[in-house]
Amino acid sequence: MSRISKTASGLSNDAPSKVVIGTCAWSFDDWRGVFYPEHLPASDRLLYYAHHFSSVEIDSTFYHPPAPHVAAHWAQVTPEHFVFSAKMPREITHDRKLRECEALLEAFLAGIGHLGRKLQCVLIQLPPSFSPKHDEHALRDFIRHLPAHNRFAVEFRDPAWHIPRIAHLLEEHRIAWVWNDMTTLEHASEAAFGFWPRTTDFLYLRMLGDLDGKYHVDGSEIHLYRELMWQRDAAIENWAEKIRSLVPEVAQVLLYVGNQYEGFAPQTAARFATRLGVELRLPTREELQGSDAQQLDLL
Repeated sequence: MSRISKTASGLSNDAPSKVVIGTCAWSFDDWRGVFYPEHLPASDRLLYYAHHFSSVEIDSTFYHPPAPHVAAHWAQVTPEHFVFSAKMPREITHDRKLRECEALLEAFLAGIGHLGRKLQCVLIQLPPSFSPKHDEHALRDFIRHLPAHNRFAVEFRDPAWHIPRIAHLLEEHRIAWVWNDMTTLEHASEAAFGFWPRTTDFLYLRMLGDLDGKYHVDGSEIHLYRELMWQRDAAIENWAEKIRSLVPEVAQVLLYVGNQYEGFAPQTAARFATRLGVELRLPTREELQGSDAQQLDLL
């Protein structure tokens, strides 16, 4: 293991260059007036977002694979250093459960491939109903056919997958085992001390919070995500310490935050950035109150 060099604050000198922090999606209407200027057109949100963050996890690809020209546009409007991770379509992961989806996978990767080198990783988010008892063979077959020129990360929602042979499978194919935090507030400080295998040379972390309290029975969201509503100070510090300890051993850390984690993903991302020594600047009140033209002139 390489020796860690530290600054006076105790942070690894490697952290700012290796840790990439973003949010889970960018197109939230709730963020108008608190992250996006009130009258900023929705079509300009990614450009504005990329002025403040260096990465985003694309949520829309879970529902609809992007057309090639859409992915190319995302790459074109973001800065040179900006990178994306993209969720695999639910038709592949949830509807077909990784079975008989070769054509769908090929089409999705072809479309998202127009992000070019800005595509850092493809997230394979599996449903809780995807279990080793019924689906291990499908997982193994699917993974064997993934192209080597893309990076992939797998998020298991059934804890039964946490067994050595599955960790070895992902390690063999250089696929990241996603580390996530979906703890309730009562157990938030325990999250960073769970067991997650490290199966490749990069880490993929998702700070999602308690998803059981996200929706009403009709499917609508319970909360407006515009401010911190339930702070997880101990959990963030514990996660930051875990990340700091591993930074010297990995090539990159991709860290994405959801609104449900603390109530307002941009602010939570900034809290992680502060603890990890990563530069991240949220919009000032003056910027939020400026005109649309003034905002775009800043970019």
